Amino acid sequence: MVGQISTTRSELVYEEVRKEILRGNLPPGSRLRFVDFAERFAVSQSVVREALMRLAEQGLAVALPQQGFRVRSLNLADLEEITEARIEIESMVVRRAITEGDLQWESSVIAAHHTLANTPDRTETGEINEDWVDAHEAFHHATLQGCRNARLLSVATSLREAASLYRWWSGSMAPDPDRDVALEHLQIRDAVVARDEMNAACLIAQHIQRTTDALSHNADLRS
Repeated sequence: MVGQISTTRSELVYEEVRKEILRGNLPPGSRLRFVDFAERFAVSQSVVREALMRLAEQGLAVALPQQGFRVRSLNLADLEEITEARIEIESMVVRRAITEGDLQWESSVIAAHHTLANTPDRTETGEINEDWVDAHEAFHHATLQGCRNARLLSVATSLREAASLYRWWSGSMAPDPDRDVALEHLQIRDAVVARDEMNAACLIAQHIQRTTDALSHNADLRS
């Protein structure tokens, strides 16, 4: 029972800190202090450590020897490496998903896209809509779930999580006014439903690369 309570508390800390990192409330490079979070969430430092280790595993935080954790810094070389890896892996996984996915998987892609298409990407104040971010992640997650190789899925998911901070900051720091993201998602959905492996893989690769291009051309990513 004690272990279960600790895990639940760690999950709550993880979710809250993750949201603050993605919102920019905890900007890249900022320190994540055990004492501060322990006091704020009324939990032990070991619970905080567990949550921060999970964020580090997902690429949102970095462990510093003898110094705790900090939010991952953004730099162009890291972004390019993540992008290259994501294009290779996600293209492979979506092809396998199309080959191996059943009707239930196909329906889940359509449903996830419907939610995404009907969720505004901005709030009334012009900020990124967190519900859209969640719907966006759910759609891309759904497109890959037809793949039956759990290890490939795990690698793809890990890379997407490592890129999530960059994607958030791309939308807020480096908008691409000529880009039709909704059309890109629609085209990916249509290619998946049509079971067009090569087109779906190509569209996924272009979608990933364009986000990277928008950020690298318009945002400050000096190391």
